[in-house]
Amino acid sequence: MMNRKRFFSATLTIASILTLAACGGANSSTSDSTGADGEEGKTLTFMFRGGEDEKKAYETAIAAYEAENPGVQVEIISTDADQYATKLQASIAGNDIPDVFYVGQGDVMAYVDNGILMDLTEAVENSDFDLDNVWKYGVDSYRYDGNNIGSGNIYGLPKDVGPFALGYNKTMFEEMGIPLPDIDVPYTWDEFVDVGLQLTADTDGDGEVDQWANGFNVAWSLQAFVWSNGADFLNEDNTKVTIDTPEFAEALQYFADLQNVHNLTPSIAQAQTLDTYQRWMNGEIGFFPVGPWDMSTYEGLDFEYDLIPWPAGSTGESASFVGSLGIAVSEGTEYKDEAVELAMYLSTSEEGQQQLVDAQIQIPNLIDMAEEWASDTESVPSNKKEFLDVVGVYGRGLPAATTYTSEWYDEFFINIQPVLDGDQTAADYLKSVQPKMQELLDASIMQHEQAAN
Repeated sequence: MMNRKRFFSATLTIASILTLAACGGANSSTSDSTGADGEEGKTLTFMFRGGEDEKKAYETAIAAYEAENPGVQVEIISTDADQYATKLQASIAGNDIPDVFYVGQGDVMAYVDNGILMDLTEAVENSDFDLDNVWKYGVDSYRYDGNNIGSGNIYGLPKDVGPFALGYNKTMFEEMGIPLPDIDVPYTWDEFVDVGLQLTADTDGDGEVDQWANGFNVAWSLQAFVWSNGADFLNEDNTKVTIDTPEFAEALQYFADLQNVHNLTPSIAQAQTLDTYQRWMNGEIGFFPVGPWDMSTYEGLDFEYDLIPWPAGSTGESASFVGSLGIAVSEGTEYKDEAVELAMYLSTSEEGQQQLVDAQIQIPNLIDMAEEWASDTESVPSNKKEFLDVVGVYGRGLPAATTYTSEWYDEFFINIQPVLDGDQTAADYLKSVQPKMQELLDASIMQHEQAAN
């Protein structure tokens, strides 16, 4: 399942490592090289995580960058998604930080407070970098004013923005004679259940259900139901955990009831035999979350899929989350101008973006380029515009993306299984877990204050 998770950024446990790096004065791993003409050149290191598609795309993009900048060479350091955090931590602890590297949204505050990230604001404002043509969410994810993410100076540029849209098996709908979903108007929750009951079936007549409406993972899908029902995890200034409300309880209970009451999701035993991602890939699931990074993999599906808005709760409006990875520059890099130029090139150059889009692993960071890309309704998915709507209209960042640590948010999911199994009500669970989450959030706020001082 790492291919589905590679986009998402997990907050690193880095406080002690950053302290060591700050005390030692973190240095980048730049070096000199000798070019073909015998003159000494400049070598930058670029560290990222991703699969083969992403690696090939970056190799091509960086080759184009080097051709435009003959005095600069770029050494690529690539890792698997689950190894990246460990290797980056090791480089920080060893004062051997790459010149340019991926940074997660949840790590920006800690990295800036400990002097790891270069402030890119002046360089961006004095360049041809067109902020108005880059997704605001992507840029704001790496702004930090010393207290909050989303405002202040720029300490990273978006590698991408990652909208989590709702996919559906169009072929399944057509074969069962069910009207296709409206790509502009979301299902209500009741409508979603009604359609789900039609999709869930014993298709081979052996007495066992072998086709289901959905297979949502609570960690990646619950947010859509919570937000569309007018609830949230935090208050506006990120100081109070706000899950203990009737609106939140209704959303969580609805999510659990999709399996326990309506039986629209494979049972625990069935999911252990074959997880819901594989069942979606096999054409056994009607609705499943889809990110841009899935498109290259989904080219091989035996059915046609498309994108629609998430079902809407009491607000009548869809909601979903949109994430991001950033491209940051080490404060200790020897070649500051070249490193910043590389970060900007990878983030927003048309050449670099085209390589990543052609690899079908992200939508363009450039808005005009993204709109042109989404206008292609012939290739699958045809409703690519849904990705853009998530980014520009109804998507939100994950709750822990703007807090100093994520332990408070992780706590929400640790003991949630009894609710999903139908053994505990949502309201009872939320009442019990809210104080634990608040205690961890308070500790995170205190840790942030100490680091900032």
